[in-house]
Amino acid sequence: MENSFFQTMKLTFELAGITTFILLFIGIALGYFLSQTKSKFKPIIETIVSMPLVLPPSVLGFYLLIAFSPKNAFGAWLEETFSLRLVFSFEGLVIASVIFSLPFMVHPIQSGFSSLNNSLKEASFILGKSKFETLWYVLLPNIKPSLLTGIIITFAHTVGEFGVVLMIGGNKVGETKVASIAIYDEVESLNYALANQYAFTLFIISFIILLFVYLINKKMLKSEF
Repeated sequence: MENSFFQTMKLTFELAGITTFILLFIGIALGYFLSQTKSKFKPIIETIVSMPLVLPPSVLGFYLLIAFSPKNAFGAWLEETFSLRLVFSFEGLVIASVIFSLPFMVHPIQSGFSSLNNSLKEASFILGKSKFETLWYVLLPNIKPSLLTGIIITFAHTVGEFGVVLMIGGNKVGETKVASIAIYDEVESLNYALANQYAFTLFIISFIILLFVYLINKKMLKSEF
């Protein structure tokens, strides 16, 4: 039982860590693009990015399940071409989590870029820096609080995912059974002691993460003045 607990928690944090790492790069690229573009398609892109905020997880999970299924053209192509089955697999969980947690990374970073003065970018270009150098060495260091907020919130949100994880991953011990699913299973089995162990662990971790965000952001804001 103890081994199962640690295995489940390890899998939960692996999923959250991998998802956050992938989304950090996607969030920087997409957040920068959305903060700079004047394209008429910007509202459409922002709407698509924000959909997981208002869409019930079970709805998103259902459509991802259909898309990833080997009985569907896309799922069958993945399995035939790459021998990759995304339904009820850890890889599928990662992709589903990236999609579902996308706005939690993109929005803080986009907000951070939007709050910067254009003179920073213009001065960098005048000094002969490329767009990549300007982004990496000038803009990103000035939105550290936004980056940290995006990273922490994305990690915490992924740790607590339930609906999408249940639909895509199911309940395979050691492969797709994360803490939120374990809590549900233990409550159904009337094993409240173990359910409490999972729930209390997630509660403490969430509290520490949020406290860390507020303390670091406060420290960063003070250092700017």
